[in-house]
Amino acid sequence: QSKGKKPLFVQLVLDNIWSLYEAVMKRDKEKIEKIVSSLGLKIGARESRHADPKVHLNAICSQWLPISDAVLSMVCNKIASPLDITAERVEKLMCVGARTFDSLPPETQELRSAFMKCSSEGTAPVIVFVSKMFAVDAKALPHNKPR
Repeated sequence: QSKGKKPLFVQLVLDNIWSLYEAVMKRDKEKIEKIVSSLGLKIGARESRHADPKVHLNAICSQWLPISDAVLSMVCNKIASPLDITAERVEKLMCVGARTFDSLPPETQELRSAFMKCSSEGTAPVIVFVSKMFAVDAKALPHNKPR
């Protein structure tokens, strides 16, 4: 950077996104066609003729860099495999609030080993984990409350 060179991420990723954005916003048809053909995309005539250039940009980006694929691959790469989960973690997931794992019914306690095996056999029990997340004001969080 000290010699006026751009970082590698900017050269390989951001410059390409910026040039696409600039070409679509300026309606440079030759540059857009060159980008679309080099990426091997098929953009419909409806999107390319739309009055709003953001529709055209969205059509190109959704085929070139689909967000669903990117998020799913990131989750698969970053989140640990269920087979690597520890028994303590399973117990914490199965217990709600102040309850302890030992206070659960014996049938539920038996699910710990099935939870850790992640078996896909027909005889294996089906375990569903439901998590509800909702937005909370930062001031309402316990570590932000005055003591």
